[in-house]
Parts: sequence; C-alpha cells; structure tokens
Amino acid sequence: MKFQRWIQHHTNQITGITAGLIILGFIGRFTGQTWLDTSAFILASIIAATLIIIRAWEALRVKTISIELLVSIAVIGAFVIREFDESAIVTFLFLFGTFLEEKTLARTRKSIKSLTEMAPTTAQVLQEDGSTKETDVDFVDEGDVVLVKTGAQVPVDGKIISGSGYLNEASVTGESKLVTKHLGELVYSGTMVDNGTIQVEATKVGDDTTFAKIIELVEDAQDTKSHVEKFIDRFSTYYTPAVLILALLVGIFFRDFKLAITVLVLGCPGALVIGAPVSNVAGIGNGAKNGVLIKGGEVVDTFSKVDTLVFDKTGTLTKGKTEVASIQTYEDDHALSYAAAMEHESDHPLGRAIVNYVTDHALPTTGITVNAINTIKGQGMVAEVDGHHVAVGNQTLINAENIILNNNQQQTLATVQHQGGSTVLVAVDGTLEAIIGIADVIRDGVKEDLRQLKTMGIKRLVMLTGDNDLTARAVGSQLGIDEVHANLLPEDKVTFVKQLQKENHTVAFVGDGINDSPSIATADIGIAMGGGTDVAVETSDIVLMQSSFGELIHAYGLAKKTVRNTRENIIIAIGTVAFLLIGLIFGYIYMASGMFVHEASILVVVLNAMRLIRYAPKATTATQSSVKQIKSPLIIN
Repeated sequence: MKFQRWIQHHTNQITGITAGLIILGFIGRFTGQTWLDTSAFILASIIAATLIIIRAWEALRVKTISIELLVSIAVIGAFVIREFDESAIVTFLFLFGTFLEEKTLARTRKSIKSLTEMAPTTAQVLQEDGSTKETDVDFVDEGDVVLVKTGAQVPVDGKIISGSGYLNEASVTGESKLVTKHLGELVYSGTMVDNGTIQVEATKVGDDTTFAKIIELVEDAQDTKSHVEKFIDRFSTYYTPAVLILALLVGIFFRDFKLAITVLVLGCPGALVIGAPVSNVAGIGNGAKNGVLIKGGEVVDTFSKVDTLVFDKTGTLTKGKTEVASIQTYEDDHALSYAAAMEHESDHPLGRAIVNYVTDHALPTTGITVNAINTIKGQGMVAEVDGHHVAVGNQTLINAENIILNNNQQQTLATVQHQGGSTVLVAVDGTLEAIIGIADVIRDGVKEDLRQLKTMGIKRLVMLTGDNDLTARAVGSQLGIDEVHANLLPEDKVTFVKQLQKENHTVAFVGDGINDSPSIATADIGIAMGGGTDVAVETSDIVLMQSSFGELIHAYGLAKKTVRNTRENIIIAIGTVAFLLIGLIFGYIYMASGMFVHEASILVVVLNAMRLIRYAPKATTATQSSVKQIKSPLIIN
C-alpha cells in the first residue's frame, strides 16, 4: 500500500525517468551498443508499466475495465514478442499524455481554484472594550460584529451597522464595478472593501455564507454529468470489454499476436471518454467566473435546447421598484420641489418616488415651508407651501380643485396612462404645473438584450405577471414580447408553463427566485435573477448573480457553445479511432505511432475544450429606447 502511494505521488518523476531511458536506448541503438539498447528499453517499460498496472488493478477492484488495463495487456504482450522499444514508447506516451491532460484540465478548473483562494480566512472581531481580535473565520459566530477596513475582505455575510464604503463584489456577482454600501445594507463574504471602513454584524458565517455556497455549487456542478456524458459512460462500459474480445479474436483468427496487441493500443477510448466532461468543466467554470452559476452538465445540455423564454415582470424585466418614469412641467419651475416637500414625510410609494427623484437631481427643497397639510384619502394631499396653495394627487383631486386641463394636458395625461404608469398631478394656485408618470421602470437595455436572445435561437418570448393588463401590455409592447398574460396567480403561471411544454416547447422561466419558485421548478430550466439570495441559489437551475440580462445572454450563448464544443470533441475522438483502424488495415500505423496519435487526440479535445474558458458573447450596440416627450426636461425609461 505504501509503495502504491509512493509511486502514485511520483508519477511525474517516473515519466521523466522513462523518457531519459528511452533516449538512452536509442543512443545505444545508433551507436551499436545492443546491451544498452535492450536494457534501457526493458527498464523503461518496467518502470512505467508498474504505475499503469497498479492503476488497472485498482480499477478492477471496483469492477471497472479501464484504459489502463488495455495498455497493461498490450505492454505485457509486447514483452512476450520482445518488442521492448514499442512497449517503452507506448508506456511513456501514455504517462506523458496523462501528465499533459492533468495540466490542461487543471487550467479548466482554474476558476474554482481562484474562487477558493478568494475565500477569507480571518476576521477582525470587535470586543466589548472596543478593541479588535483577529479570529479564524471558522470561529466567528452569528451576531458577532467584525471590522473591515480599506483593502480587506468581508469575512461574513451581514449587515452594516456602522460606516460606509465602496465594495468590489466581483467574487459574488462577477461585476468588478465598485458598489457603494451604506448603513443597514447587506454585504457578502469574499467581497473587498476598496475604500472606507465598515462594521458588519454577522448574519451568516462559515459554510452558510453566500460565497461558500457559490464555491460548493460550482464544484458540485462541474461533477454533475450531462446526457452525453452519461451515454458515453454506458458506451465505454461495453466498449472496453468489446476491444478486449476483438483483440482476442484477431489474435486467434489471424494468428498474429502483435496485431492483436496493436488492436488493444488503438482501441483505447481516451479522447471519447474525456471529451464531454472536459467541455462541461470548462463551460461551467467560465460561467462561474462571469457571475453565472450553472448547476451541472445536464442543465447546460437542456438550456442549449431552450426555444421559449418565459419572464416574470416585476423584478425581472423591471427593476422592481417605483421610480419617476416621465415628467411634464409647465410654467412654475418650483412645482416639483413643492411636491417633494409635501411628500417628504409620506410613506406612499408614489410620494417616495417623487422625493427620491428630486433628491437625486439636486432640486431645491431646503427652506420650503409647508403648512396646513391635508391628506385626502384616495386622492392625494393639499397644503400651503411658501404662501402658495398646492395640490398633489390624482385626477380626481385635480377635478375637486376645479382645475380644468387643456387639450395638450389631457393628451399628455392619456399618453402616460396608456404606457401603464401611475400619474401624479401637481397644481399650484389653481393651475396645473406638472404631470408626473411613476412606474416600475424597465431594466436598462432589456429590449436590445431580448432582441439578441432571439438572434441566438430563442423563438418565443412570453411574459406572465400578476400585474394589471394595461401595465403588462405597455411593458410587453415596449420590449417586443410575443405574448403577455396578466392578472395571474402563481398557480396560473405554472399552468401556462405546463401548457407550453405540452406544445413541445423547451421552456426556461426567468424570475426573482422567491415568488416565482413554483414556475421556476416546473420549467425545463429555472433561472433566478437572484442577486445571490439563498432562495435563488437553492431553487433554480441557473443563477444570474448580478441579476442582469447580460448574464442571461452569456449563459445561453455559453450553453450552446459548450454543447457544440462537446460534439466537436466526440467527432475528433471518433475520427481518431477511424483513422487508426484504417491505418492498421493499410499498414501505416503501428503500436507506438498508434499510441502517439491516441494521446495526441486526447490533448486535442482538452485544448479544444479550453477555448470555452475565454468564451464571451458577441457584444451588440444597445440603443436607449425613449418615451415620447412633450416639453419635459427629463424622461426616464
């Protein structure tokens, strides 16, 4: 047992010694030193074959007929017929091919290694006396407060309870753009504080953190086999014994022992066995590096066949929060500031949207005095603002104030309402001064992203939402959605997904990973715009960590490219076998040269798969869509 472990541990050194002995053997042959020629090749064969035979025996112990068994029998046969140079070259090529294969495979798993290396190991835990103590991250408990300074990693998932900073969240989202984090906001383990100092109360530690789950998910995914891999596994179970039987029959029928041994060497299915797994490993690794978590080779295979994308609206196609979408102002430039001053203490979503807009655009609100504010249920509010009578609310309130809209104003109001947004009207001293459209704003660039998905092979885009029909159709029309279904409960969405599947569509459902979990689970592929949430990671097949449609495009293109790459590898493998068999029939392929071609084919499929590591979808020029603007200084979509 110790000898086996030692020899396995020194595989590279054994390969190097074998190469040196082969060179020494050829030197002996060319210099006429027969004893050196023979002894060097024999010694090289024995040293290399020992390692191969050990591997073959270990496989046989678990009832597996491996490639190593075929090579072992071939080497023993070569010894019997005294083809020592052939046996030495065959064993060296096999070991050297394995060495190169492991090196190249290691590169395909580089994304996992880099993720693991990003994992924080220690944390600065705040003590009761205000000091900090460096603690192994495994010993940090939920509720502990950790101090994270500029240049340090966040060691836990938690909430900022003091300070603020700019964080690089590339390890979680794949996006290297800095994100500003303030008091009360969540931060994730493995992210980096680029500038600032924060105190974080731990809510998840150790293996429960989002970063740890990402690493575990990607590692598990790379070990999950696709349909093609499962088929090849079944195929090789029968193929390898068949090669042994074929070699035996060749030896008996042709009475040519050397030919039978050569059949064993040429029959090794190495490139075929490794072609599919290495493509999936490389593809899934690429996704992890770019913020796309794909749960296994089977998911890759199925996603590549998707022809119908079904979307939830809120939080998926839209940002999931109400914002000012359009503004039409008239004579009084202070109307928005007056409205914001009145809404400042309001908790109503429409009022908060107005306040946020005014704050974001630095419109003046300081020094404005609001008196005699009166909230009218279901209509809005009126108040005295800096000596002016101001009304902020819906059309019913404006009518109650006896304010008449002219034709242009009525047309503007109708346009905003037709676009599916809520409207807030602002009147000052009996005159309408602003029409504000507020809506759940569509994500930037979604229209162009959906168009690109169609050019990549998606045939049907469907939106299912619980929102009202007018708003849903307005969003669907702006984005070019093929089908829109509104006023749906979660179970209604599931029914629609099942109906699409009955129509022989391969369906992917894209949702927020929480309210849409039944549909995500029902679809052929469930995709969560997850932002790293637990529910998203656990319930879906694919998680888009940054919740962006750019990641969706990357995931779909990557799936198609990975499946195509797998097929290329299978063609290479089958083509190699055909070439070797034809070469054997016509006499231009021998044992050593056949083994060389065999090992070369393995390297070719590995190198071909490694192209997936650098995959990126072709960028398209996104043009910003616009909403019709009448006199407004700003319209946001």
